[in-house]
Amino acid sequence: MGNPDAVSAFLRSRRDRITPEQAGLPTYGRRRVPGLRRGEVATLAGVSVEYYTRLERGNLRGVSDSVLDALGQALRLDATERMYLYDLARAAGPAPEARARQREVRPAVRPSVARIVEGMPEMPAFVMNNRLDALAANPLGRALYSEMYADPACGANVARFAFFSTAATRFYADWERMARFAVGALRIEAGKSPYDRELSNLIGELSTRSDAFRVMWGSHDVHVFRESTKRLNHPLVGDLELDQETMSLPDESGLSVVVYSAPPGTAAEDGLKLLASWSATTGQKQDADSTSKP
Repeated sequence: MGNPDAVSAFLRSRRDRITPEQAGLPTYGRRRVPGLRRGEVATLAGVSVEYYTRLERGNLRGVSDSVLDALGQALRLDATERMYLYDLARAAGPAPEARARQREVRPAVRPSVARIVEGMPEMPAFVMNNRLDALAANPLGRALYSEMYADPACGANVARFAFFSTAATRFYADWERMARFAVGALRIEAGKSPYDRELSNLIGELSTRSDAFRVMWGSHDVHVFRESTKRLNHPLVGDLELDQETMSLPDESGLSVVVYSAPPGTAAEDGLKLLASWSATTGQKQDADSTSKP
C-alpha cells in the first residue's frame, strides 16, 4: 500500500469508529455512514470540507502541524496514532528517492551493544530491528524463543513466528493480543518508512500467507512496543509471566534492545533459572560435539 492509500485508509478507519454522540454533535434522521461524515470531521477540525476531502484522499503534502493536531483531536487519536499521522505526513514530503536510498542501508549491531546483551546472562535479551528481526540474542534469549529459532520459515522474525508457526499459538498465552501488537508495530514502521523495500516485502509475504495477518492489517491499528507483560508457555519450563522492556538505541539505526525479566521470588524467576541451566548444558554439549568431529 502506497503512502496516499495508507493515509486515506487510516483517516477513514478513524472517522468510521466515532459516533456523532461521542463527538458531541446532533444527529437528524437516518445515517448511511457508521461514524462521522467528512463534513463533521472538517467542522471539528476547523477546516473546509473540500480541504478535509483532499486530506482523506491521501494528500498530506504540506499539511501544517496545527492542522495535524486539529485532525488528531477531531478523530480522537491517541498518542501512538498521532505519531503515526505525523509519520505519514513526513513520508508524503519531497525527495522520496533520497529516503529510499537511506533506508537501503542495513543497520548493524555494534559490538558494544552485543556485549551488553551478552552481559545479561540471567535475562533473555535481544537486539531487534524495525521489521521485528532478532539480529542478536544472548543464550537465554535463544532458549526462550527456541521454537522460533528452530523453524526455518521464521527466519528469526517475531512476526513470521506469530503468523506462520503453529507453535506460536501455544507459546503466546494471549496469541491474538501479541499478534495485533506485532501488526500494529509493523504499521507504525510502514508509516515511517514507506520506501523500505524489505519491510514492504515482509508485509506482502505476511499478507499473502496469513489470513489472520491480512484481517488485522486491514484494521489500521498502530502500536509501539515499550513495556508490557508477556505470558508465555515454554515447551520445557511451562508457564512464564515476564516483564518486557524495549529500549530504542539513541541513533538513527532504528534498532532496539528488548529484555525480559521476572519479578524476584516468582515462579517465572525459577523458570528462567531452569531454562538458563538447560541452555548452558545444551551449549556445552554442542561445543563438545563440534570439537569431537574430525
